[in-house]
Amino acid sequence: MLKTLRILIVDDQQHTRRSLRALLATRFQLIDAREAANGIEAIRCVEECKPDLVLMDVRMPEMDGIEATRIIKRKLVEVPVIMLTMYSEYKAAALTASAHAFLIKGEPVEQLLAVLLAACSTN
Repeated sequence: MLKTLRILIVDDQQHTRRSLRALLATRFQLIDAREAANGIEAIRCVEECKPDLVLMDVRMPEMDGIEATRIIKRKLVEVPVIMLTMYSEYKAAALTASAHAFLIKGEPVEQLLAVLLAACSTN
């Protein structure tokens, strides 16, 4: 039996969340994609739904993705967090916060999917 992949998509832009959700739905048969608009919502959702993977934006209101990643990784160390951003200068901070990977938005979709599949296979 195939396992449903539970993914949390965290971004303050609704369009970005919906686009990522649509992309993932075309590539995976069984997916449960949840959404959060900031780090505070992300932490709450991770505690409630225990996702297999988190796709996290860096810059968001209320709580940014770096701080949210630190907190999530303290609570659920096994959950991979992939940071997605337009700003490459946050890479060191993201990796220090224990992000599994750091990707720049706009890179080829295949790169995101490869990182996502690799993260899921190690989880």
